[in-house]
Amino acid sequence: MESDQQFVEYLVKAIVNHPDEVKTERSVDERGVLITLHVKPEDMGYVIGRQGQTARAIRTLLKIVGAKNDARVNFKIHEPEGSTRGPRREAMESSADEASVDDLGI
Repeated sequence: MESDQQFVEYLVKAIVNHPDEVKTERSVDERGVLITLHVKPEDMGYVIGRQGQTARAIRTLLKIVGAKNDARVNFKIHEPEGSTRGPRREAMESSADEASVDDLGI
């Protein structure tokens, strides 16, 4: 297991409720390294954080780790089939706007 993959596992295991269920996959292609994270669906909120802040922070740290090793490291959170995550806030707001326009008969 490479250091960038170990780093992601270490970080994520520290913030989720089910650290034994944390798994990562590492693949390398012409665009760089891709680390895909798998966690229990109920731990997704901890990994993503409010407005994606935690996931963004992990990506930022991985860029630093990658730069240290002369590699471009990308991070992807695997979203399982049938995920219970609700619609994104922007989607909810735009549908609310559409509903109000429809109500007015415009």
